[in-house]
Amino acid sequence: MQRLRASDRSAGVILHPTSLPGPYGIGDLGREAYRWVDLLADSGTSLWQVLPVGPTGYGDSPYQCFSAFAGNANLISPDLLVDDGLLPSVDEPGLPADHVDYGKVIPWKRMILDEAYQRFSAGEGDPTIRDSYERFRVEQTWLDDYALFMAIKAAFGGGTWQDWPDEFRLRETGALATFRRRHAVDLERIRFAQFLFFRQWESLHRHAKERDVRVIGDLPIFVAGDSADVWASPERFLLDSKRHPVVVAGVPPDYFSATGQLWGNPLYDWDHHAETGFKWWADRLQSAFDLADIVRIDHFRAFADYWAIPADADTAIDGEWRDGPGIVIFDALRQRLGELPIIAEDLGDLSDKVPRLLEQTGFPGMRVLTFGFSTDESDPFLPHNYPVWTVAYTGTHDNDTTLGWWNTAPAREREFARNYLSLNEEDPVGGFLDALWESRAMFAIAPVQDLLRLGSAARMNTPGTTDANWQWRLLPHQLSDGPIMEQLSERNDRYGRASGSQVS
Repeated sequence: MQRLRASDRSAGVILHPTSLPGPYGIGDLGREAYRWVDLLADSGTSLWQVLPVGPTGYGDSPYQCFSAFAGNANLISPDLLVDDGLLPSVDEPGLPADHVDYGKVIPWKRMILDEAYQRFSAGEGDPTIRDSYERFRVEQTWLDDYALFMAIKAAFGGGTWQDWPDEFRLRETGALATFRRRHAVDLERIRFAQFLFFRQWESLHRHAKERDVRVIGDLPIFVAGDSADVWASPERFLLDSKRHPVVVAGVPPDYFSATGQLWGNPLYDWDHHAETGFKWWADRLQSAFDLADIVRIDHFRAFADYWAIPADADTAIDGEWRDGPGIVIFDALRQRLGELPIIAEDLGDLSDKVPRLLEQTGFPGMRVLTFGFSTDESDPFLPHNYPVWTVAYTGTHDNDTTLGWWNTAPAREREFARNYLSLNEEDPVGGFLDALWESRAMFAIAPVQDLLRLGSAARMNTPGTTDANWQWRLLPHQLSDGPIMEQLSERNDRYGRASGSQVS
């Protein structure tokens, strides 16, 4: 893994693969993804940031996945399956182009993948695939538990494992062995779909490296309760004798919510992880680094201290702060993995323990420009206050777009931003981008929606809501009809962020 360097002054764009254009109802790892990498490279933009690429669960959120290791089979490209001889052709399904309709995309993709598996089973397709698949099965130690989890879930109508019959919920050996025999084909289909995802991702990642574009991945600190990870290894989490969570994750009441946020993820038994030398964490991080060159850890603060909420609570009010593992985990991970090119998401109201841990780890933290106008010029989110060793954003997947913020911000904050950034009223977003790119921050990154000057309708996620999130997509013409990439290239050149630029 390549070490992050403060002298590596670079620029990047956030664009999740589901948002790529294409005819199949959801962005995928096919031709548009390669085209996107080439557009970044040609503009001198050397960072592509994605959201977690695991199999999404409740609410289609990439931050609530059925596995911390598996890939999202909905991202598999039908066109590349045709290229591999696993499909004869693909008819366009007639799904919306401007957003992801998951209720229609998921069964259509499942049908396509089932056909690819049947052809593979019949000996069709690229003859090298079978050997590659057999190696994949042996190498991915998480794969069998994941396939079993997903097959049992399907057999019980998709319900959470907490509601399965006891013999499956508690993983009774005889019941699982019988299920494996009776559902051998289902298990193999799930494993094969995972192979296809990783085969396509690795090829795309290889292309990005050849074009000097580094992928920034995203690692949620917590895993979903309804996941293969918790079901298969309950000892790693704070569960009771019936394998229900004792406490769950969230954040306390703050300026944004009078009752806090109740996320519901089970919390880690950190004593258990320490006793095992944090092996599961090392495996998880290695898996993330296999997919990306740099990894952003979401809610990094929980390694320092975290909010533990009683599992039966209705809100996050009655939680308590508990100490996380601190620097011990990162010392152990460095011993196992070597360099850790990590970006720490350190946003929010933090205790003194968090900046102390950040300093101990040496990881860069984050700044979000639109957060900077609620106080005064001493605000740490304003560009003149950025340290070099930081990653600066106009916004993230959880924020409104910059134009959306501009259109709805309080009058005082708009006036502050207008004066501070010397904004052109005809293109206020351009002023935000210029200030970010000009700043001292090592990396300057913007969501593609900001490059396109899109409003609130294009935001990716609204925290605390479950409807209409994670659905936004680019239209085929949006990257080619206007000067968006030319402007990005000019900005990279102007502010010394083009590929290969360095500062002393």
